[in-house]
Order: sequence, then structure tokens, then C-alpha cells
Amino acid sequence: MPPSPALVRVDRFEVPGLEHVAEIVLDRPQAMNAVSTEMARAITAATERVAHDDTVRCVVLTSSHERAFCVGADLKERAGFTDADLMEQRPVARAAYGGVLALPVPAIAAVDGFALGGGFELALSCDVVVAGEGALVGLPEVSVGVIPGGGGTQLLVRRVGWSRASRLIFTAARLDAAAALELGAVDEVVPAGTARARALELAATIAAHSPVGLRNAKRAMRLGADVDLATGLEVEDACWRATAFSGDRREGVAAFAEKRSPRWPGR
Repeated sequence: MPPSPALVRVDRFEVPGLEHVAEIVLDRPQAMNAVSTEMARAITAATERVAHDDTVRCVVLTSSHERAFCVGADLKERAGFTDADLMEQRPVARAAYGGVLALPVPAIAAVDGFALGGGFELALSCDVVVAGEGALVGLPEVSVGVIPGGGGTQLLVRRVGWSRASRLIFTAARLDAAAALELGAVDEVVPAGTARARALELAATIAAHSPVGLRNAKRAMRLGADVDLATGLEVEDACWRATAFSGDRREGVAAFAEKRSPRWPGR
């Protein structure tokens, strides 16, 4: 059975500057976007749709709930699971978090309210996290007998370093936006209720640039992040070549010389 379209929306814009931005909206407000099995399937479907859309240059991940980005796994659903049910759900959940992480274009999370457990992991799977002043983030999984399983143990360490990540995960602490910014777990803090607006502003800036360049820059950064420097430079060189001989590079140079805005062919 396909997932209910009400659980996750993909919105596009006709506003100039945002026409190449896709907004993935977590839309299960009655459960504060708790990630049930069907919610996970809906996230996967949305990310696959966006990933295969060549007109998208930037993604913003948001919530339809004013007080919650996402509160993590649906523990009410899981309370009725057998061990076999939990094992069956595992690849479904992994596909959802992996779908956000694998987006080929820059992704921005707009976090207002709670982003806990899997909700925070969805945000960490994005490239940039914008948080409202009222945001509360954390990975409290050890307090309920599990561990972060949506990438949190890996993504948070890569963001903030081992010791800071271990303190947050081992204590199951919840951080307000200011503390999360100081830790490096989020990238920008804005007035409460304005994270989405700021994320869309950033997305418009990003989406004005070369789609070939954006995709290859992200690819080079992701593939080169955990290899030695020499290998990373080879990764960069391959991505540079894929960009330098594209129509986007020719258009970018021409637009610069002619003092006009580029009209990116996207190939």
C-alpha cells in the first residue's frame, strides 16, 4: 500500500528566486511528526521524488507543526511491536533517513520546536541546520533503551567531534537552540517561528547558482570527507572535471564577461 500523501508533502514555488527550491514538509501534526512505519515510507518517497527532479537545486526540510519539527520514532507504534516487527521495520526506517542524507543537492533543515531522536537525525542528515530560538534538540535514545539509529552516532560526531557528541548522546541531554549553536550541532539561530523563512532565504541564494556546480560540490564534499587528503583531492578533481566541461561552466564564464545573470543549462 502506498504511503498516505498527507504524511509528507513536496511543495514547489512559483515565486521568483524559489522556482528551483523544493520544500519537503513533514505533515503528521497530530503526532508531532513522530516517524511511524508509514511516515518513514512517505519520507523515502518524497526524497526519491526530489532526488530525481533535475529542476531542483536546493531542498528545505520543514514541518507543518508550529511546536515540533519531529519528535523521533513513533514509540506508541513500537510499543506493540514484536522483535520480528522491529526487524521488519528497520530497513524501512533506514531508507527514510538515508533518503535525506543522499539528496544530491544542498539540503537545509528548518527546525522550530522539538527535534528529538530521529527528528534531530533528519535535521543532521541535511547540510545546513537553521534553528528557531525555541528549538529543543537532542538524541535521547539511550534513555529508552536504544541508540540513535538514523545516523546520529555518525553524523553528530562528524559535526561536533567525538567528545562533544559522546557527552550529548551518553547523557541523553536536550539542548536549546543557543546551546546547540555553541556546540556546533546547528548552524544558525533565528527568532522563534522564523526558521522556515530563513531557510527559504538561504535556499534562494543557493538555488541561484549552477545546478551542476552545486551537485558536484556536494558530491566532492561528501565523498571526500572521510578519506585521506590525497584521495580527497582526487575526488575533488573528478568532480571538478565533471563541472568544468559542462554547459554551466561555459554559461557562467559568458555571463560574467557580459555582466549579466547566468541562464544555467543545468548540464
